[in-house]
Amino acid sequence: MSDVIVVGGGPAGMICALVAARRGRKVILLEKNEKVGKKLFITGKGRCNVTNASDIEELLNQVVTNRRFLYSSFYGFTNDDLMKLFEELGCPLKVERGNRVFPVSDKSSDIIGALLKELNRLQVKIECHTEVTNIIVEQEKVKGVQLKNGTILYSESVVVATGGISYPQTGSTGDGYEFAKRVGHAVTDIVPALVPMNIKEEDCKKMQGLSLRNIGFKVIRGKKTLYEDFGELLFTHFGISGPVVLSASSHLPAKPTKEETIIEIDLKPALTVEQLDARLLRDFEAYRGRQFKNCLDKLLPAKMIPVMIERSGIDPMKKVNVITKEERMRLVQCFKQFRLHMNGLRSFREAIVTKGGVAVKEIQPSTMESKKVQGLYFVGEVLDLDAVTGGYNLQIAWSTGHAAGEHC
Repeated sequence: MSDVIVVGGGPAGMICALVAARRGRKVILLEKNEKVGKKLFITGKGRCNVTNASDIEELLNQVVTNRRFLYSSFYGFTNDDLMKLFEELGCPLKVERGNRVFPVSDKSSDIIGALLKELNRLQVKIECHTEVTNIIVEQEKVKGVQLKNGTILYSESVVVATGGISYPQTGSTGDGYEFAKRVGHAVTDIVPALVPMNIKEEDCKKMQGLSLRNIGFKVIRGKKTLYEDFGELLFTHFGISGPVVLSASSHLPAKPTKEETIIEIDLKPALTVEQLDARLLRDFEAYRGRQFKNCLDKLLPAKMIPVMIERSGIDPMKKVNVITKEERMRLVQCFKQFRLHMNGLRSFREAIVTKGGVAVKEIQPSTMESKKVQGLYFVGEVLDLDAVTGGYNLQIAWSTGHAAGEHC
């Protein structure tokens, strides 16, 4: 018998266990992997973007799904509170571009180590290689959990912190969704989010490895613009990736559609059509007598020049001083509306987070307790909550985990 059983040793589970134990609760943390924090270890390319240092309203603005649900938990345990906690635990942090927060050491292992040291000090019992197969509920009250080996552990509070199904190699296999469904909770459609995009055109493969900064980016379906922003993009062998692409993926509707999805890239967002045309005229005058294929190196990276020449329909051998206005305007259009056709998103294996999850209308926003089962809590990515890239999704995990830890 214990006061609290936490199922899942990710960020939400660890902070929940820590907070509950600080309140004097007897806590058991169950993790089916060989160690806790496996997904946390690889976040931020191994550097761990723990949160974002912007003000709370800005953090909430970056939440894509069910923003209002997070008001209580975000204000109850803020990003400032989190940063103070890690400083207190002996893990100093730093703020980088875009207000992203990382450990000074640039090692995610230091974040995990600081949490583990405190959990051990608080005598939280951590059981790895321990898989939960069922949540035991009687008369709408939680009674405990059943393990894969048949053992039953009893408790009056059970916290489900099992994550989503992104990066399944880290142990996120959707267990929490099954637990939720079995006790009567609704689970919304599950799709990958913060994930690269497959593109139909071969152009991306030709430009593989090329990174573009400060480009305009739009996702268009039919006559509707689903997403629009400026940022950084990377061409890959399958399509496109990079921060602006990952954020865009989170704004796409979960339901599949037969309607074509077009990506429109503005390569020169700082210039109007007229300004870009004037710039081309100046360059062409300076390169007078040269072939068209040798006149774009000031405007484009080398890998992109052959693709742009092909798209413009202008003969690469043509002298620039005889290029017509009509041809020039076609080239301007290629710069301002570089179009690609999306062929779906990449899989959960490459998704940073899962979109969808346990329906939040059935969860108390201030405590994370189920409205259907007394003593049962859901925290972190298992809930239908997600945000764009930049430390916001981890703040969701910390804040919801902390809320449950304070109340379970």
